[in-house]
Amino acid sequence: MIDIHLIGGSQKSNSAQAYNLEKLNHFGKREGETIEYSSFETMYLKEIKKAKIISNSKEINLRELDKKFSRKDKKFSTKYVVYKNLRKKGYIVKTALKFGAEFRVYEKGKAHAKWIVFTDSEKNVNSWHDFAAKNRVANSTNKKLLLAIVDDEKDILYYEINWLKI
Repeated sequence: MIDIHLIGGSQKSNSAQAYNLEKLNHFGKREGETIEYSSFETMYLKEIKKAKIISNSKEINLRELDKKFSRKDKKFSTKYVVYKNLRKKGYIVKTALKFGAEFRVYEKGKAHAKWIVFTDSEKNVNSWHDFAAKNRVANSTNKKLLLAIVDDEKDILYYEINWLKI
């Protein structure tokens, strides 16, 4: 089991198991002498009992962790449902903040992300302008757009958007 330490606004570990998990399953990112995790990776590793989360020298449980991450990101729960679902399906899921999206999704063994993912609740209404902007981001990064819409029961509908030249 990996000890992940919450330090400031980041989640880090320097255990041998952390390096092994990063190499084999693509959890976290090497940053110098440590592995740094996204909030989604941290939550998932805690949930599947691969990590113990340490904050101020004490272990915190899943509920506390969820509260902590949800305070920073109001859409955390919706995004996490999608992250967990994609991970369980065998995909490698990384954040996509620099693209203005939630996630980049890789198929195992592939060096380039297949999708750029935007998540939302089914209750939210998006405009065509928002849709076009998301589509432009995906197209300009040479990825397919994947919209993940989460309902009240935490079921997810995925919509893959492709460009068509006619």
